[in-house]
Amino acid sequence: MLPWRADLAGRFEESQFDSELLRGNPLGDPSERPVLVYLPPGYDADQQRYPSIYVAMGYTGHLGMWFNRTPFRQPYPELLDAMFAGGDVPPAIVVFVDAWTKYGGSQYLDSPGTGQYHSYLCEEIVPWVDATYRTIADRDHRAITGKSSGGYAAMVTPLLRPDVFGALATHAGDASFELCYRPGFPVLAKQLRDRYDGSYEKFFADAEQRAGQLLRQDLEVLEFYGYASAYSAEPDGTVLLPFDELGEVVPAVWERWLALDPVAMLGQPQYADALRSLRAVWIDAGKQDEYHLDLGATAFHRAAHELGGPQLHFELFEGTHGGIEYRYPLAVRWLCEQLTG
Repeated sequence: MLPWRADLAGRFEESQFDSELLRGNPLGDPSERPVLVYLPPGYDADQQRYPSIYVAMGYTGHLGMWFNRTPFRQPYPELLDAMFAGGDVPPAIVVFVDAWTKYGGSQYLDSPGTGQYHSYLCEEIVPWVDATYRTIADRDHRAITGKSSGGYAAMVTPLLRPDVFGALATHAGDASFELCYRPGFPVLAKQLRDRYDGSYEKFFADAEQRAGQLLRQDLEVLEFYGYASAYSAEPDGTVLLPFDELGEVVPAVWERWLALDPVAMLGQPQYADALRSLRAVWIDAGKQDEYHLDLGATAFHRAAHELGGPQLHFELFEGTHGGIEYRYPLAVRWLCEQLTG
């Protein structure tokens, strides 16, 4: 595990995509976004067409972070390339998508509070990739994968658009909202009360004065507002929180969140049918996940198993929420086998 960049057998191409759907988004975020595309070994030597796998980043992730180096660990792009370089995995084109926002993420949903990030992916990026690279341009040869909020995107995007994605892999994706989000309500309510008089307006004003100096608890407050912007924004962009000043649930708002919980979605006929139509679903999480997303993964697998349909892989492993990038190529390998089988 070298401390500097390794030689690659395949190659990456980074492009700038100017999105019409993100132009004029509510947060004033850039409409021009980087797209990173991995081309497997041999891509330039033949005219073969390849399955495509899309990678969604977790919350606070942006495209430039993929090559960050951590001691004794390799970045995911290098792990991915090493897997394909072995020659025993059906090759695929892998597309890394950026859905960063002012709040740190978008949950890859269309929202009047954040922007049209779901449509950006499905209606703009996917057609552009198919037109630019030699993909097999149909949903049965197209998958999406991700971890955490990216894992959430991997679960819900094929449920919303089974015509676009035919397989998925989710690593500790946000699911079972009663377990992963609701316990944080009183903690956040007290943080807002004690530091910002219960006001997100004061939080943002203070955060702007401390740009680049935010603490972990600041990022937690910001992240939760980003979730609310994705799940429960009004048509005019007003963001509604699912808890009050006591940290108690606001039922009407919380119901809007629960309607977007991947586990709850599988209880609705249209999403159950979408799940049954998929070719393959990989689900995993660390047993020591700090946000109880191992329980969410178990619940999503249980619901998917009861519905029947796709080939399922489910695994709980020893690990926490972070430092699990070594799991990502395992899922990509499996998806490649399913998409070409």
